[in-house]
Amino acid sequence: MNSLTQDRFLNGRIIAQQLVQGYRSGLDAVMLAAAVPAILQDEVLELGCGVGVASLCLGARCISCGVTGIEINPKLASAATTNARANAMESRIRFLTGDALELPPPLRRDFDHVFANPPFHDEAGKSSPDNDRATALADRGRLGEWLSTGLKRVRSQGTFTVILRADRLGEALCLLPERGIVLFPLWPRKEESAKRIIMQVRKDARTPPILLPGLVLHESDGRYTPAADAILRDGASLAL
Repeated sequence: MNSLTQDRFLNGRIIAQQLVQGYRSGLDAVMLAAAVPAILQDEVLELGCGVGVASLCLGARCISCGVTGIEINPKLASAATTNARANAMESRIRFLTGDALELPPPLRRDFDHVFANPPFHDEAGKSSPDNDRATALADRGRLGEWLSTGLKRVRSQGTFTVILRADRLGEALCLLPERGIVLFPLWPRKEESAKRIIMQVRKDARTPPILLPGLVLHESDGRYTPAADAILRDGASLAL
């Protein structure tokens, strides 16, 4: 039987069970959710939702939007459903077991927004020996499929938002349209290189690519900066 932990996000507004072994959601999921510009009755799709942390954080901020998450690992998808129920969001946030790159027919439609934290290791030698964690982290050369699937499911003028390792930005840009892209780096500390970058594509937009200043996550003493704390604890949005 898999051991579980109970973790809190957004200063306790979201409670999520996670498996002790395997991939575990953290800062990336919260930052990703903060960047999705969902409003009112928007319909949103998360590709590769894990235990649902990002979808639930989005649901806590946008209390009227509907979110569907799909996850290939049945253990994680089951935990996500349990987490939606524990946070009283099961009426508008649902999770399905399935392959995000081979969506079932009900999800082959347009959404107002799509978002994903795709697997970010591009070489088999960097993947985890834990099978579940390896599935979550190693893209096996399929980053392009994650990006194309996300864009395909977004309506015109809707957004597709992903969080990536910063060193894979060049690869991702080669796979995306030339216009409608906004880049938002996450800097661990001042004067340190970005480790993550949030990339948002507005489908069919004609604007040139924009590189925003981004966000510094930590002070020199390790504390979160006020701007990062506002997102991680207070549930503020990232306006890209």
